[in-house]
Amino acid sequence: ERHRSFAMGVPKFYRWISERYPLINQAIDDATLLPHFDNLYLDMNGVIHGATHGDGLSKSLTDSEVMHKMFSYIDNMVKITRPRKLIYFAVDGVAPRAKMNQQRSRRFRAAKDAAEARAEAREMGEVFDDEDLFDSNQITPGTPFMARVSKQLQYYIRRRLRDDPAWRDLRIIFSGHEVPGEGEHKIVEWIRAAKSQPGWDPNTRHIMAGLDADLIMLSLAVHEPHFSLLREQIDFMGFRNSKHDTKAKTRAARHVKWQLLHIGVLREYLEMDMRPAPAALEAMPFAWDGERCVDDFVLLTALCGNDFIPHLPSLDIGEGALDELIRLYRETLPTVGGWLSERGIINFARLDPLLLAMGAMEEDTMKRRDAAMAKHHTRKQREAKDQLRLFGRVTDKMAAAAEAPAAGAADADGAMEAFLLEAGDSDDEAGWVIAGSAGVEARMRAGAVADAVASGFASVAAPAASRLLTPAQLLS
Repeated sequence: ERHRSFAMGVPKFYRWISERYPLINQAIDDATLLPHFDNLYLDMNGVIHGATHGDGLSKSLTDSEVMHKMFSYIDNMVKITRPRKLIYFAVDGVAPRAKMNQQRSRRFRAAKDAAEARAEAREMGEVFDDEDLFDSNQITPGTPFMARVSKQLQYYIRRRLRDDPAWRDLRIIFSGHEVPGEGEHKIVEWIRAAKSQPGWDPNTRHIMAGLDADLIMLSLAVHEPHFSLLREQIDFMGFRNSKHDTKAKTRAARHVKWQLLHIGVLREYLEMDMRPAPAALEAMPFAWDGERCVDDFVLLTALCGNDFIPHLPSLDIGEGALDELIRLYRETLPTVGGWLSERGIINFARLDPLLLAMGAMEEDTMKRRDAAMAKHHTRKQREAKDQLRLFGRVTDKMAAAAEAPAAGAADADGAMEAFLLEAGDSDDEAGWVIAGSAGVEARMRAGAVADAVASGFASVAAPAASRLLTPAQLLS
């Protein structure tokens, strides 16, 4: 089980699109009959991250171990997809200027999270050297680590071409970290260049491997009829609070098996979903074109933010922003006289009515968000009061048990045990505190009630100060 937060690309987009258009995903198992693919494109940075570390602290592996994991992963993808013509290996080079601010913030945040994780691990008694931990910032163009990865990948490719029959008729393209641009952008640039060459087969079947949500938009933007994405299947049922992020929840993503995301099916979904009502469609001064509709959808997702531009504050996919954008698109498109974008150029005169409609809803969105935050704050206050009240109950029980006469000691012990078991089954913070008090039961019998209460509270509060409020904090 690997824990990863899927914030790359467009936040929350993959879950939204999977739930709105469920038939785009096809789970793969040993009995699945897959179509033949011509070209396999590998966004290698995701493979490198998976081979070197997960979230939080990760023990550093030797180069040999990293390369073995990476090569096994590639072998598995080639075995699943069975490409017939080409494999394109794309490693991220220097990012465009538009992404550098975000990339720098990620690097600094990764270093800060790693330092906090090390401090927390040491508090819990773990012993390790900092040199034994892998620094994910090494996965950056120009580092010695990436130079070694590039060299080993080239050796792996030559070895497979020489020894593996499945590779011998394949064309291999390797774009290393020395070549500027992100891996997925280099792949799309190559596809567009290849399409412009004479002799291009429009029925070429493409498959791209990677987890970034922006791969979906890039795949839509190339307008190839036979395009799929190979992903690890994500279990969206698992959530956990990140140890190192108090402001957000990260996904406990359990990768169960592989799945295909069919871009062609998604294109058909989008064309049906974004089509205006029949009467409005007939009155439009221009003809409906599903390909242009897909371009407009890619533009709308950019309003929700991506790796290169910040999102509009009132647009959050988790709050239904894309649903509203699609609804407004259906309503405004017949009245603006044409498509929102033309060959990658935004027509702002046509986009303005949609933005004005979104702006009219912005105040209500912010008020709704503030109300939700206030409700959440009130719930936290209520839980804190419950925590204090339950802690007071356990001190009363402990005092009663300590002062019980010898003849009734068994009854007192039974009552205390039942109470502690009930508290231990609780899911809230208070139940967790009370269950921790069980460790001082022996001291209760000696009559040291005050010491026992203080010891029990401290034994739980000390290692988990971030989870537990002190009585003074609760009263305040």
